[in-house]
Formats: sequence, C-alpha cells, structure tokens
Amino acid sequence: MAGITAPQRTRKSRKPTGKPNPPIILLTGLEKTGKSYEAARGSGSDLVGMTYWIEIGGTEGTADYYGRVPGADYEIVPHDGSYQDILDAIRWVNHQPRVGDKPNMLVIDSMTSLWDMLSDEIAMYARNRAIRKAQRNRSRIPSLDDPVVIDSDLWNRAKDRWGEVLWLLRRHQGPCLLLARTEVVTAFENDKPTRNTTRKVKAEKNLTAAVDAIVDLHAVGEAWLTGVRSLHMKIQPGETQRFPDFTVDALLRRLGLQDAADSRFASELRPDAELQEHGHHPAPTGAAPSLTGEQAAKLIRDALMHPTDPENALRELREEHGRRTLAAVTTETAWGVMSADDLITKSLNHLKAKAEEAQAGGGQPDERQGTADQETGQEDEPTGAGEPEPSGDSSPPPPDPEAEPPSSERPEEVSEAEEPQDIPRPRPTQVKKHNKVMAVLLTEAEIQARILGVSMQEHLESISVPDEGTPPPMTKLRTYVIEHRPAVIGLLEERGERDLANAYRLAGKPELKIAEMFATLYSDLATVG
Repeated sequence: MAGITAPQRTRKSRKPTGKPNPPIILLTGLEKTGKSYEAARGSGSDLVGMTYWIEIGGTEGTADYYGRVPGADYEIVPHDGSYQDILDAIRWVNHQPRVGDKPNMLVIDSMTSLWDMLSDEIAMYARNRAIRKAQRNRSRIPSLDDPVVIDSDLWNRAKDRWGEVLWLLRRHQGPCLLLARTEVVTAFENDKPTRNTTRKVKAEKNLTAAVDAIVDLHAVGEAWLTGVRSLHMKIQPGETQRFPDFTVDALLRRLGLQDAADSRFASELRPDAELQEHGHHPAPTGAAPSLTGEQAAKLIRDALMHPTDPENALRELREEHGRRTLAAVTTETAWGVMSADDLITKSLNHLKAKAEEAQAGGGQPDERQGTADQETGQEDEPTGAGEPEPSGDSSPPPPDPEAEPPSSERPEEVSEAEEPQDIPRPRPTQVKKHNKVMAVLLTEAEIQARILGVSMQEHLESISVPDEGTPPPMTKLRTYVIEHRPAVIGLLEERGERDLANAYRLAGKPELKIAEMFATLYSDLATVG
C-alpha cells in the first residue's frame, strides 16, 4: 500500500548512554522460602537511600515483624486495600525525594495477592452481571453455588488494571523488588498433561517478561537466577544459574545499580481508539492543544442543552476529543478555573444528582416549577457574565463554563432545576423538538399502561404532579418509562410477542417511533411527526 515517504516532523537521533535502567527484580518461591526475609535484609543495602514497603494482602503480616531482621531499614506505606489506593501508594513512593544521591527502593509484597484481588473483582462483577441478566429476562437468578462464566472482556479489564500498576513501577526512579509465590503444577507437552511437574509464578502470566531479573528461592539460602537482562553478568539467554550466598544487595551490584541511570527509560506505546490518517495525528506531548478553552466551554454547554440525553452527550464529547486533550484545556467556570475534563466530570455528577432527585420525587417547589417550565418550552431570561444576578429565592443555575464566578455562592449550592447561564433563549424549533419528545414519552406510557392492564392515570400516579391535569416532568417521565420496560417486555414474551419484545428491548431512550412499533397491537395510537 502506498504511503508517505517524507518525515512529518523534525527528529534528532542520539547516541546510547550505555547505562542500565534501575532494575525491576522479581523474587519468587514457594511458601516459607524466605522471600520477605531477603527483601527486608536487602533494604539495608548502601546502594539505596530509603526503602518503602507496600504490603498487599496482609495474610502473612510480615512487614512489621521483619523490621527486626538484621540490617533491615525500610518504612511501611499504608493503604486501605483497594486497587485505587494501592495505585496511589505507588505514586506517593515515586514522588519521594532521594536520600543523598542514592535512589529509593520499592518493595511490593506480594504481586500474587494483587493478581488474586483483581481476579476476585472480575469474578464478583461477572456474578452481578449474571444476576442483572436473569432479572431482565425474568429467569432464575444464579445462586452462590452456580458457576458463572467470566467473559473475556472482564479478563481484559483485569489485565488493564494490572498493566497500570506495572506502568507506575516503570516510572519509579530506583530499583523495584517484587515478591510473588510459585506453585508446582503439571507440565504440559503438546497441550497434553504429562507425569512431570514444573514451577509456575502465581501472578499475571506476562509478569516475568516485564522484569529485569528473576530469582527463584527453592529453600532458605538456596537461590537460582532463572532470567536476567544485564550485560554486567556472564549468563547465557535461557540459562538457569545457581546464585550462591544470595542477597538482594549482591544482586543489585551484579545488575550494575551503581552505574544505573537516574531514571528508567521506557518507550511506551500509545494506542489510539481511532485509526488516524496522515494529517490527523494527535499533537505531540508539550504542543499547544488543538481545542481552545472557549471552544471546549461551548461544546460542554451545547451538550448540557441536549433535549433528551445530556449525560450521553457529555460522554460522547469526552470520547471524541479524548481525556488527554481535554485535560490540557483550561476553562473558567462558576466553579473556578479547571480543565475541560474536570468540567465534564462536574457536569456528569450534576446530572446524576439531578436524576436521583427526580427519581426520588423529592424536589422542592421551585425545582418542580423549573422543570414544568422546561416541559412547556419556557426558560428564564439568560444571565450574562456582566449582568446582575437574578432576584428572588430561586437557586442559582448550573455553572456556565464561560461565566464569571459569583461572589457569594458556592459550587455545591448550584440549582439543578435551571439551565446553565449565558445560554440563548431556545428557538421555536428547539421548543417543538422538546414538545415532540414529551409527546413520545406520553405515548410510551400509554402503551405500558395498556399492556400492564391499568389506566394511564393509575400508571403515572406515583410521579404525577399533585395539580390535576398537569403531566409529570419530562425527566421523571423518561426515567419512569425506562424502569418499567423490563416488566412490559416480560408480559409481551408471555403473550408470544417475542419479535415485538426484542424490538422494544432495543428501543431508543426515548423511542421516537414507539407508535409505529406497537401499531400491530394498538392502531389508534397517535403518531408523533
């Protein structure tokens, strides 16, 4: 396939430094072979400044006890046991300054427990997924004794989370000592089990390829070097070599830590979710972002004005431009100066809280009035950045990305019943589209009431405004009909209308052609044009 032959940007080659990276060492072995003991003893090496110990799992609880090992000199980094806090503990260690001119060493005990935790997480998610699927299909909910299949997408998610840990370890400016258990398993030959056994590291299968040296402890004082990436040692590729009088300090010296670079050089890959062609590559790191703060503010404001699904519009905006680009764009909002990515997060939380209040039906009178105004296509007069604040007791509107921060209001006091500031008054076409969506939702509610065997008034009684003749707010109505879809789908399947049930299961939110979809059952439904 023909392509471009000329280089697209200026580059400059360089000579190799010849310095090794600060090594990542994997210390493996069966239970009670001295892995934690050797790590504690190696923390006192004079090649490192300070050693930080992150204990994962805590079943052995040796981090405190092994502080009395002769020569041990390390500090324990606490965490709450969650994946995100373990990541943050590694980030904290990476930002600790050197002691003198010596690099700090990071010990993780153990990587086996970390992989077990990630495996347990996706197993729990797979079971919850199976329960939700059974509820949707109105079938038997699996019990704790029923096996649940973990789909490949969940294993990929666990590998991504594991990879993020290794990504942070590669950015530690010093040696890393990773501990992991090995287990004796049956050896396979040509995909068939044999009578022989072999030793296998109990962790993610690619861990051994990500480290610089692997030391396997067969017993206390018996160490074997099973893999190494070093020019300081005389060892052939694939060779297993006995390491007499093994210590972590001796291994660091043989790997050339005293001659190592100040930080690890890693050329990371950057996969793109979209296959970019010539002329459309993302801007290199450090270049000015292609999206300005004003443009980002307008895009976010337009997404918030989406007539049916502003939350999905915000997520599509983030997916289209990418979090890296949005994080580099600065916007000025009523919440203060923040990146466009943070502003999208704030807006999503704002919409989530609004939906929860609408679902609970506990809105204040002014909120109900604001929603009712939206249903009729009316909104308050827009407030400019330099105009006076609106009077009355109504709560301030959600923040406009371009508006000046108000002097006497806090972000958490922003009302969820009004549209953002500086938004133009909706045009007649917007009002028409808004009323069209409301009519579609009322048509779907009428169809649900007929299938459920109740009247329209009885079906919407729990969300209707107390005033007689007033329809429920559009946000509440949309949430309500979507929540009742599974029950209607189940009744359709019981009646033998499986094609209609499947079509309704894939319907939009809202479905603009709901009347045409159910025309075979109810020909008197009004079609919304």
